[in-house]
Amino acid sequence: MGAANSKPADSSPVAQIAQRAMSGDEKRAMVEDIVSSMSSVRLHEPTSTDGSLSFGNIDSWEAEVSSQPKLQLARTILNHSNIREALMSREAKIVDAHVFNTELDFKTDPITNQKSSGRCWLFATTNVLRYNVMKKLNLEEFQLSQSYLFFWDKLNKSNYYLEQAIQLADKPLDDRVVYELSSGLISDGGQWDMVVNLLENYGVVPQSLYPESLHSSLSSPLNSLLKTKLREHALILRDLSSSLRASSPHLSEDAILRTLRAKKEDLMKEVYTVMSAVLGVPPKPDQKLVWDYYDKDGKAGTWEGTAREFYKTFAIDKYSPSDSFSLINDPRNEYGKLYTVDKLGNIWGARPVLYVNTQIENLKAAVVKMVKAGQPVFFGCDVGQFSDKTAGIMDTALYEYETTFDITLGLSKADRLRTNESSMTHAMVISGVHLDSSGEPIRYKVENSWGEDAGNKGYFVMTDAWFDQFVYQVVVPKALAPKELVKVFETGEKHVLPLWDPMGSLA
Repeated sequence: MGAANSKPADSSPVAQIAQRAMSGDEKRAMVEDIVSSMSSVRLHEPTSTDGSLSFGNIDSWEAEVSSQPKLQLARTILNHSNIREALMSREAKIVDAHVFNTELDFKTDPITNQKSSGRCWLFATTNVLRYNVMKKLNLEEFQLSQSYLFFWDKLNKSNYYLEQAIQLADKPLDDRVVYELSSGLISDGGQWDMVVNLLENYGVVPQSLYPESLHSSLSSPLNSLLKTKLREHALILRDLSSSLRASSPHLSEDAILRTLRAKKEDLMKEVYTVMSAVLGVPPKPDQKLVWDYYDKDGKAGTWEGTAREFYKTFAIDKYSPSDSFSLINDPRNEYGKLYTVDKLGNIWGARPVLYVNTQIENLKAAVVKMVKAGQPVFFGCDVGQFSDKTAGIMDTALYEYETTFDITLGLSKADRLRTNESSMTHAMVISGVHLDSSGEPIRYKVENSWGEDAGNKGYFVMTDAWFDQFVYQVVVPKALAPKELVKVFETGEKHVLPLWDPMGSLA
């Protein structure tokens, strides 16, 4: 990476906090200085001696706030205005132009729309894969079926949850792991390694061969019903496990497991019954399919084959999804290490969720390298932070909170993760980047899955400062990743994060 002064100065609230952030040694030195000088410090007595909120507090605060004209103006305006609309920075909107000097050489259409569902990771994946499909078949518009992957993911997650119920049947229901599993058991969200599991096992199909249904686009009613049934199923399996051990002490653990799995398969039939009725019966991955289409020149074409064959023939070009891995930036944990999340997955016995933790500069360098190589980038971020859906802007300087309220926003990226302020909430695709004269990124072109009405006809602009603070993951092919990080991924010892860790959140 180039010198730091090649980048434009960033005066945003979050960037200022990041610049002011101290190292651990500096913080300890500061604390020691404070402690050593305590003898000369006059301690103030609280207004409320018992810790409750008193009217004395209110009177004191009101006297101070009401004496400041700027805060009085804020009160006049903001009590009848949307806080984000009123405080959106005009300067940020001007600076954050939807202009990029380095983009992919091929543009896909249409902009996709996940609607009222949490399938962004599947949309981001299929938006990446369709680049290859559209190039090879000379298509003007095309979508892979997100519903197809959604069906197989949801069915497998149901099975995964019930397998965990069997494995943890001897644990109490209020055990934290058991409780956490039953909380988010079949989330719409997912992670890169989970989608690789789906692609390798089920392949992909064009959307016209397995189109959207109402409840693939509006997933909460289906999720609610399935969660109710699966929690009931988990209790049935737990009770059966306890009964077998109590009434048949001669049974081996293997015999008990086989009995429980046979019962689980009976219960899973109910899940399949509901899903196939609501979403439709999907093609099997080895089922022969016929797909008719027009290319961009209006010429009709026909393809015959299976979902697995379509995936291998058209969706994979130079870089295979199974040969790509996640770089993350998690400043809480040691860099240059391989991390996984306990009991997180979708297909039982398949590839675990794996992350190589590294400096944010390595994620940026990977993005630039991939875009220059013509490869769209799957990435995970916290999209709700300092972003505007209508303008399609993600910028730490987007809202004038500090100036307006006379406050400081002091959380670092690590602090946000530690305090549940932030996590990966959304997956999208980077398809372009604007570089300065030294080749350093200034802003990124982001393809979202919220339809054409969001942002600039479906595209967002993400500033480099926002990338620093709120991007957590970039998926990169091994061939385009730093060799030392590929080595960590292939040979590193896995450090296991608990199931409830922020890195276990599903985009």
